Amino acid sequence: MADPNGFLKYDRKDDPMRPISERIKDFNIMELDLDDADRRQQAARCMNCGIPFCHHGLFYAGNRAVSGCPNDNLIPEWNDMVYENEDKRAFERLTRTNYLPDMTGRVCPAPCEVACVQALNGPGITIRNNEKFIIEKAFENGWVVDSGKPNNRTGKKIAVIGSGPAGISAAWRLNQLGHSVTIFERDDRFGGFLMYGIPNMKLPKEVVDRRFDALKQIGVKLVANTEIGKDISADDLKQDFDRVIICTGARQARELNVPGRDLDGVHQAAEYLKTTTQHVLKNGTRATTELQGKHVLVLGGGDTGNDCIGTVIRQGAAGITQLEINPALPDERTAQNQWPEWPMVKKHGYGQLEAQSLFGDVTSYSATATQVFGKNGHVTAAEISEVGPDFKPIKGTEKRINVDLILLAMGFTGAEQWLFDAFNITECHDDYTTNDSQIYVAGDCRRGPSLVIWGVYEGRTCAEKVDASLKMASVAVD
Repeated sequence: MADPNGFLKYDRKDDPMRPISERIKDFNIMELDLDDADRRQQAARCMNCGIPFCHHGLFYAGNRAVSGCPNDNLIPEWNDMVYENEDKRAFERLTRTNYLPDMTGRVCPAPCEVACVQALNGPGITIRNNEKFIIEKAFENGWVVDSGKPNNRTGKKIAVIGSGPAGISAAWRLNQLGHSVTIFERDDRFGGFLMYGIPNMKLPKEVVDRRFDALKQIGVKLVANTEIGKDISADDLKQDFDRVIICTGARQARELNVPGRDLDGVHQAAEYLKTTTQHVLKNGTRATTELQGKHVLVLGGGDTGNDCIGTVIRQGAAGITQLEINPALPDERTAQNQWPEWPMVKKHGYGQLEAQSLFGDVTSYSATATQVFGKNGHVTAAEISEVGPDFKPIKGTEKRINVDLILLAMGFTGAEQWLFDAFNITECHDDYTTNDSQIYVAGDCRRGPSLVIWGVYEGRTCAEKVDASLKMASVAVD
């Protein structure tokens, strides 16, 4: 490293957040940027640590969890290049593995940072913020589009179904390798959950659109409002393309199976967040008043639940209750949860912090809803209850609260099966292949609900698997 003592000279500085009192008045970006000089100092904090746990995905907990970056990003190298004002080289090194730092640099929870060696005795490096700095420099200087162009075309055609992180990553890499790629998206806009699942204040939609503008410029064809298996048959797609990659995500939402679930005003979080983003895109980013005087119940304590809280606040909600079925995490790491594992400790997301500033603590743990009540077909109240270790309601702990809107942010169980059935897919393998040699599967629809960076990794490595299969097929023909 150019300055191996940088972590001793400079304190950690994260990109600042707009004050809560200001940011809840609109759907504009919450996180601001440090100036260039401060950002380069932050990059200088990267240590000459010898073994950089940050950029190596170390699996633990029976391979169900990962420490560090699962995409094997070359983090120390591009940190040093940022410090040395070598931004183009930093971009080239970053995008050897990560084709979407414009997304991960904004929304990734950054397991790399907690696996940083400095995090043993300090706050770790601002890896996510540094990553965002690099890609913004790349867009400013016109490096992004050139990096996605192929040297020559192979004449092979690939269909990618789904335009989320895995689909984008697969399409970008396949195009670099010379193949002609078409992305099919069933929604009216591209991006999957990047567009319609993550609120604008976390990920501005012009950032998502900018990436698809780049995809078009490098030669990728984009087809929206088209559902494979309905608007185009699976057989037709197989006839028209040499390979097909399914990247449709894990869209099967977990349900609340209680009396009253079918009342108006009880919505899946993904459905609600999509509608809200569509309104923002159409009408602008100012806060709204449709929930003025209304009380909202959010079921689920993860990122999506947090996004729901932040969103209903910007729609003028008068009160919020959040229920998390799991018990509260400890305030500090336990002896069984040491570095470099992800810290399983209690923390508050931006939405919860905003709610606390307005209403006090809104979150209850080991709790769920057991019944929904309504009048004239619309929700008016919910019965909530504490749950035991078996997640079953504890008799005698029930209470009734008035609510006007219930949002189900309880996670996803996996992929929608009907598309797999349309292609007669009965087996999905670890190497992205299936029982049909022409069909590949990557991303959350293969491995289950996960992070954006996992989608990037799966799309990239699946693309290289597809490329290898095409080369083998070509050799066999010759």
